[in-house]
Amino acid sequence: MAITGLHTLLYSSEVDAFRAVMHDVFEFPHVEFDNGFMLFDCPPATMEPHPGPPDFDVHRGDRITHEVGFVCDDIDATVAELRNKGIEFRGEPKDEGWGKVIVMVLPGGVEMVVYEPSD
Repeated sequence: MAITGLHTLLYSSEVDAFRAVMHDVFEFPHVEFDNGFMLFDCPPATMEPHPGPPDFDVHRGDRITHEVGFVCDDIDATVAELRNKGIEFRGEPKDEGWGKVIVMVLPGGVEMVVYEPSD
């Protein structure tokens, strides 16, 4: 079996605004389709099976869920730059020992983690 990538779907009640953030703020390369859909190329990915639920500031529901996040080299600089571009965050980056983490809230209430791993 040859798995060649990971495809994610992030549902948003404000999908046009969400797409604009991915295009204009994060500047991810993309393909646009005739039906208005956009498929974004993302940086390399990892997957970590985890017992859950999330142990930091991601809204918890009534069941274990998925979490999607971006990894960066300097969380303070990344958060400052994204805030200057209008991106909302909950609180300030928190050091969890294994890395620094913060929750970013994108259009339509889509929550994503921004994470700086510890050395």
